[in-house]
Amino acid sequence: MSAEIIIINDAAQPQVAAGCRALQYGDGVFTTIAVKAGKPELWSLHLARLQLAVARLGITPPDWQALAAKVQQLATAHQAPSVIKLLLSRGIGGRGYAPEACDGPLVYLYTAAMPDYRRWRTAGIRVGIAKLQLAIQPALAGLKHTNRLEQVLLKQELAQRDLDDLLVADQQQQLTEATAANLFYQLEGAWFTPPLHLAGVAGVMRQHILLSQPHIQERALPLAEIEQVQAAFLSNALLGMAPVRELNGRVLAIDSVQQLQQEILC
Repeated sequence: MSAEIIIINDAAQPQVAAGCRALQYGDGVFTTIAVKAGKPELWSLHLARLQLAVARLGITPPDWQALAAKVQQLATAHQAPSVIKLLLSRGIGGRGYAPEACDGPLVYLYTAAMPDYRRWRTAGIRVGIAKLQLAIQPALAGLKHTNRLEQVLLKQELAQRDLDDLLVADQQQQLTEATAANLFYQLEGAWFTPPLHLAGVAGVMRQHILLSQPHIQERALPLAEIEQVQAAFLSNALLGMAPVRELNGRVLAIDSVQQLQQEILC
């Protein structure tokens, strides 16, 4: 089905459609794409995640081929490193939660400058443990849906801490992710990442890393085991990989992460 595509930073287009369910209820999904040399990085993984989310939430899918062409058009127009955010709403519906009255999906696209993460990627970051815990909801786990109030609260908490980021546990005391990135950690020389079947967002960079490094396995990380972690890094589509040089006040070596960076990102 075709979808209306609204370019947010085009003054000739409306900014947000009235009655949009993504605005009303967080009823939609989104993804954030790094653009380098006019190319949308990891586009196939972004697309696969969008398709999975749309299927799980029962959202009428857009014309994926037309959407991909529009993303590529935007990327081609930005040769300097930049960002495309793609937000897919269930569409416009009547008053109330029930989505039956929707007439089709809406897609919002906008571009922005690429954040400068070079210092984080080379020197590493200082990370603590968040007080807020993620709610457990298997029906939504892994999806990058537009209801992200937990992350808003986490960023408010981070602003009160003298740290670069926070690791977040779920309500079962299992460390899951950072405020806007996935977590990888090393125990006894082996690399792992927390599973995301109960909470968290399955990032496309996380997927890329797991595909390129099959020795990295999913393994739960209880909060009680944090002192046993030998090395760690955070990942997302814009950040790439950032070594953790200090974890909950304890200094970690970053050389093993730098080796992985060479293998994965170069």
